[in-house]
Amino acid sequence: MAEVKKIMVAVDDSECSHHALQWALSNLHLYGSDVSLVVFHAQPLAVFNSAATMGVTSPELIEIIVNQQRQVSEAILARAKEMCAQKNVTVETVSEIGDPKDGICDAIDKLQVDLLIIGSHGYGMLKRAFLGSVSNYCVLHAKCPVLVTKKPS
Repeated sequence: MAEVKKIMVAVDDSECSHHALQWALSNLHLYGSDVSLVVFHAQPLAVFNSAATMGVTSPELIEIIVNQQRQVSEAILARAKEMCAQKNVTVETVSEIGDPKDGICDAIDKLQVDLLIIGSHGYGMLKRAFLGSVSNYCVLHAKCPVLVTKKPS
């Protein structure tokens, strides 16, 4: 009996990540019939800096921001589920709170992922130096092969 391969696609609200999911859906057949697809989204950790909020961070404000981030995460995963449904692909969705780079690599270990597919924003060297590159981090630190897709210009 063949072992089920687990492929994870990391998504955010960018077109680059949705291109990565579309690529994965179009090419799942390359990995055989025993493939399990996981769509992962890292929900940013809300940071409440008293300098940024002028020393006032009410519990109500925190709750509003956390709920809004949860709703955004749910919408991103709902869009991914819809893309999968259009291709008749069953998908498991996972959302974690925290830094995307660490969240993706941790999920790979926790879920025993065999392949990560991630989109590249195509940042230039300067932007990448300031913002960091999630895809580059994952290529260097993930404990599985990483396939990086680029959305055609």
